[in-house]
Amino acid sequence: MTLRPITRALSRNFGWKLGSLLIAVLLWFAYVGEPEAVTMRTAPILYRNLSKDLLIGSDAADSVRLALRGPASRLGSAALSEVAVDLDLSSIHSPGERTFTLSDGDLRLPDGITFLRAIPSQLHLQFARRKSKEVPVEVRFSSPPPAGYRIVRQEVRPGKLRIAGPEARVDAITAAQTDAIDLSAAAGAGEYRVNTFLPDPQVWFESPPSVTVKLTLDKK
Repeated sequence: MTLRPITRALSRNFGWKLGSLLIAVLLWFAYVGEPEAVTMRTAPILYRNLSKDLLIGSDAADSVRLALRGPASRLGSAALSEVAVDLDLSSIHSPGERTFTLSDGDLRLPDGITFLRAIPSQLHLQFARRKSKEVPVEVRFSSPPPAGYRIVRQEVRPGKLRIAGPEARVDAITAAQTDAIDLSAAAGAGEYRVNTFLPDPQVWFESPPSVTVKLTLDKK
């Protein structure tokens, strides 16, 4: 067996091959020889795979501080811009409290970056059952009708609105209230387009929160 074909293949474009090898070696030494550093980075928390029937408590953290180690050139803001805590909640199937200890398995990190610790190191979360229901609209007034007049008819459209939120908080709400209507100059029939609100900030509307109030006033 002759070595001539192998020698010919190795010698072809030998200069380019040698140059590429030298560049690769230099890059390797530059990477390996680069000093390591440690940085602190604020990272957002992404809660994923939570059941549609459950809600996370409003006091859940939205970010943590991470201590990271790696080559100094790879610890800049641009290189770490997509670092995040990716917390999988697929194991949560019922209301209650759960504690998660953060580890490198919960992080999205660039190659060559090592996770050291998180502050806080644990996330303590409260989970509640999600509930929705319809509640009646309660009309509010900022001032009474003019002297000698009274409300003889009141109509609200729609008369009920759908709300949603944590089960216990939704159960505690009995009505959606309108912004106060000024009747100090009203007389006869009038129509008012007003917004409604809920007393609990953790409960929200699933239907549009504005209603039309039709009032008929007559002399006493």
